[in-house]
Amino acid sequence: VQLQASGGGLVQAGGSLRLSCAASGFTFGYYAMGWFRQAPGKEREGVACISGSGGSTYYADSVKGRFTVSKDFAKNTVYLQMNSLQREDTAVYYCAAIRVQGRVVGLIPQDEYDYWGQGTQVTVSS
Repeated sequence: VQLQASGGGLVQAGGSLRLSCAASGFTFGYYAMGWFRQAPGKEREGVACISGSGGSTYYADSVKGRFTVSKDFAKNTVYLQMNSLQREDTAVYYCAAIRVQGRVVGLIPQDEYDYWGQGTQVTVSS
């Protein structure tokens, strides 16, 4: 199993970035995918989650309306489109995968995830 995150970088406040997480080694549609972030000196927090089918998405209140999570089944890739970026969004972003048996009804706690990718740094400057 491999999760390869990419797309981070330096962006000005108000700008946009799209993170990608390429998945391999498991059946993509059987797994919900999550995005998490960890800012310096802070604990890792959940940002977004998408169900196995891609039909349900959930967001942390801090990013709702600005971030969009999506799945591309042809590429086995999950994306996090980040718009209207703020300095507070500066963090290392991680993707994760969890085998789901039923419906996803909200953000899934990070300790329940099965697999994690390496982080990608997002820095928002003022």
